[in-house]
Amino acid sequence: MKTEYLLHREVEHVLAALTPSNRLICRVCLHTGLRLGDVLTLRTQQLGRQFMVTEAKTKKRRRVGLTDELLAQVRAQAGPVWAFPGRKPGTHKTRQAVWADVKRAAKAFRLPQNVGVHSFRKVYAVELMQKYGDLERVRRVMKHSSVTVTMIYAMADRLLEAKRKI
Repeated sequence: MKTEYLLHREVEHVLAALTPSNRLICRVCLHTGLRLGDVLTLRTQQLGRQFMVTEAKTKKRRRVGLTDELLAQVRAQAGPVWAFPGRKPGTHKTRQAVWADVKRAAKAFRLPQNVGVHSFRKVYAVELMQKYGDLERVRRVMKHSSVTVTMIYAMADRLLEAKRKI
């Protein structure tokens, strides 16, 4: 089942109900549009206002940036190797741990959508579309191979709105 887009207030509800470390991870996902796996494998040494990430799924390189506030928060809790260290020394936090927390948070607010961490990537795409109004530009930023895929992400707010009217 695919994850769905969240309205701004729903994003805020989910973020508020997450553990502090998972909230920070999701905020990085929201700010950069990176997939969860790519955020979790960020190394402490690569963190900066802007840095390059090679996406695990597509193998494409992408420049992302963090605000000073977000960067400071990530650095404050980062380990010697991983930006988001796991419970076991030398490991990073797992996707499953973050996913379970997001599911728990969405359930706590009884959100009707299928909410997952990937929902934050859809929110990012919608915000880019609202900011630039250019689907091709959003496609390039998201590193999608086709504009058709980008439309599913960038038009998610309109799809949700139409679905709720029915």
